[in-house]
Amino acid sequence: MKRLATLALAGVLTAGTAAADLVIPDLHYRTGAYAAGGIPFSDGYQDYFNLLNQRDGGIGGEMVRIVSCETAYDTERGVECYESTKAEGSLVYQPLSTGITYQLIPRATADGIPLHTMGYGRTSAANGDVFSHVFNYPANYWDAASVIINQLLEENGGSLEGKSITLLYHNSAYGREPIRTLETLAAQHGFTLTQIAVDHPGQEQGNQWLQIRRERPDYVVMWGWGVMNQVAIQEAVNIRFPMENFIGNWWAGAEHDVAQAGAAAAGYRSLNMNRLGDMPVFDEIREYVHGRGLAAGDGSNVGSVLYTRGMYAAMLAAEAIRTAQEIHGVAAITPAMMRDGMEALVMTNARMEELGMPGIGPEFAVTCEDHGGTGMAIMQQWDGSQWVTLTDFVAPDDSVTQPLIDEDSAAFAAENNIASQCGDS
Repeated sequence: MKRLATLALAGVLTAGTAAADLVIPDLHYRTGAYAAGGIPFSDGYQDYFNLLNQRDGGIGGEMVRIVSCETAYDTERGVECYESTKAEGSLVYQPLSTGITYQLIPRATADGIPLHTMGYGRTSAANGDVFSHVFNYPANYWDAASVIINQLLEENGGSLEGKSITLLYHNSAYGREPIRTLETLAAQHGFTLTQIAVDHPGQEQGNQWLQIRRERPDYVVMWGWGVMNQVAIQEAVNIRFPMENFIGNWWAGAEHDVAQAGAAAAGYRSLNMNRLGDMPVFDEIREYVHGRGLAAGDGSNVGSVLYTRGMYAAMLAAEAIRTAQEIHGVAAITPAMMRDGMEALVMTNARMEELGMPGIGPEFAVTCEDHGGTGMAIMQQWDGSQWVTLTDFVAPDDSVTQPLIDEDSAAFAAENNIASQCGDS
């Protein structure tokens, strides 16, 4: 690609100034209203890089140095974390917040530092021709909305005509992301879409669930995070809403979301972008990281939904580092080289199995034009004591999501005077 060749040259010229280690910032939130989700993700993220250091001596002979910064899921603090750590030689930022992501897109792009917003952030950043430094593989919010509808179509004989679906969403940039996609899908498939917002942090939902009890939609789809999920699930139990018809996205399907309701929440479903179950890599983390007193947390989160997702995010970053090292023939890569590695990343089932996490995510290959991956997700269900996988990876309807990505990214490019980034293959 034209862009890769240009940045490869830039990377070679700056290779001599690269840091002596591989700097990975962790913009975590271990405090605040969303800590219950932030802690296990950060534990998995840090533990995997520590595993590579302890077991392998780093990546390509270079040790990984984690730079932690607490955001408390606050956008202003997230930007401050970025500004205070970028000079460390940070290779890639994973903000774990749509609000922070929106603020960092122009900053990181101007600074030449890639962002990985795995399953969150600005959905249209999947268009690499416009968003040169933003990657949201393996899936994005519009994929998630489409996967849920595709699964419901499968369960309803291919038709949702006349059905009613309520979107219960966190009243933020994050929660509003799927609205346009669901509106498009409602028009296409003939179902009625009702939107109900829940204000931060989500502890008060009495009025919202009174409306749901009154209207009795066929399905409730939840775009929640933090305590909002726990409260919503308990409210659904209280009004005896059919739990199998209550479906969360992949940020509304962790253990802490259903723990309060427990067995009463049996039947509740959610998406997941990473597969469940024990994996060989967990034993290696216990041996090389926790066994040496280097655990990021107390060790209790290993194997949980969000710990596994944080580990998965770290693995994808590590594999992009390896790819960048191979492309440029340099071990101590720069952020520009890291961007090249992310854009050339290929994940196969064979490689995931080799890494001790077989089938943790779908196979995908990133290109200059496509920074979004396949968009696939699994459906899982709470059985009252644990999450059970119901499906293999389900694909979204690209004929719906791709035009929306093209339209939104084209508008962004026009507003910001961004020319085509990819050129001819």
